[in-house]
Amino acid sequence: MLWFRRAAIPLPRIHKTGMTTNLTEKSYTVPGMSCQHCVTAVSEEVGQVEGVESVDVALETKQVTVRGRDLDDGALRAAIEEAGYEAAA
Repeated sequence: MLWFRRAAIPLPRIHKTGMTTNLTEKSYTVPGMSCQHCVTAVSEEVGQVEGVESVDVALETKQVTVRGRDLDDGALRAAIEEAGYEAAA
């Protein structure tokens, strides 16, 4: 039997001078994920979006949780699509 663990990829925090925004969290359901490769692909693409500080992907529930500053929903969805998946509406 093959088991997959939840992957959390902490990203370095980048602070810009004069930036006074709050940390926010966005969650997406990505039904097409089925393996550890999916987790890695989504985590890496979403992690490159500006403002993202951490990405948590739960394969069991197909949930992607993103934390960061000034998160752009369109950019996050585009990153999920770039990884080869689609975020449910």
